[in-house]
Amino acid sequence: MKEISAGGVVYRRNEEGKLQIQLIQDRYGKVSLPKGKMEAGETIEQTALREIAEETGLEGVIIAPIDQIKYKYEHEALGSVDKEVHYYLVEAVGGSLQAQVEEIRGVDWFEPQDAWRRQKQSGYDNNHRIVAGAFQLLGLQTD
Repeated sequence: MKEISAGGVVYRRNEEGKLQIQLIQDRYGKVSLPKGKMEAGETIEQTALREIAEETGLEGVIIAPIDQIKYKYEHEALGSVDKEVHYYLVEAVGGSLQAQVEEIRGVDWFEPQDAWRRQKQSGYDNNHRIVAGAFQLLGLQTD
């Protein structure tokens, strides 16, 4: 069975014009990115934007695709599942920051280098290249 999810690295410019990167803390306490499963009739892009809105309260526009993560996991009812997660660089254009407490513990904005440090320290390994890809698209350094 195949399962497709989508999400994004969300960014904005704050009132001072400084670039900020959004990170969530998932229900396991890890630094992560908003994402979720595709629903019937949705495009992958629509899934990404819906999941970002649901998990963080923000409306966004897709700027560019970043990359995909692929892995397998065992589902107790479905057996082996091929999981594909599509990530996009997304600019926040509306809404207000509000964590979906049923799914995640928290969401916040960070200066880019602080976001990168948090990702490296307590994020998922397979998200390193996603965040790095977003930084590259934004013209930021990851060191």
